[in-house]
Amino acid sequence: MRAGTPMYEAALRRVLDSLADRFGDGFSRREIAALVERKRAELESTGQHPEFVPALVDHWVRDQLLAAARAQGRPLSPRPKLLFVCEHGEGRSQVAAAIAEHLSDGHVLARSGGLRPTGRLNPHATEVLAERGVVLHNPLPADVHEDALDAADVIVLIGCEPDQTHLTGRRTVRWDVDDPYAVDLPTARRIADELEARVRALLAELGVPARDQPGQRVASATATG
Repeated sequence: MRAGTPMYEAALRRVLDSLADRFGDGFSRREIAALVERKRAELESTGQHPEFVPALVDHWVRDQLLAAARAQGRPLSPRPKLLFVCEHGEGRSQVAAAIAEHLSDGHVLARSGGLRPTGRLNPHATEVLAERGVVLHNPLPADVHEDALDAADVIVLIGCEPDQTHLTGRRTVRWDVDDPYAVDLPTARRIADELEARVRALLAELGVPARDQPGQRVASATATG
């Protein structure tokens, strides 16, 4: 993806649309757009690889809006905010977050992060999601920031040993789910099935309706990354 191409511009518009939807209770679209353009210009001026720009803009603007909301007393969306964390941020946290937003039909706000992100994404992550009709909008692994911890109603630690992290929030849960690193596609599908089942259970606990139809795999789906 090249800067300035229709695909690039469309990705940035999706970022703005998502941020405006999530933070529209406390910020105008114009305010959010100004932050998006500011970070976009900064990243483009430093020669950042274009395919990473939309995700980096999204993460930075979210953090800025969360900080501004706390400092200025602006309202945030009443939707539950979930933070999914795994060790390296290579797949489990992104898949769980994408499934949560998909199953809830946008009635939860989900973010993902890694304790020690490697900058890589498991090649099966986008495929197992595509088979469920789920799009992974922000695949770039991210660190876990204090703003995200402060904002989260539930922090889900996936496959993290108790001595690996002291992350805490209003509610912290641990899921013992296998690491999909270097596994084959059938194993990655099994892990995605387990994540979906756990996400459904969490949504039920939070009183958030989930889509009636399960995330059934589509045989014709192909990998997108």
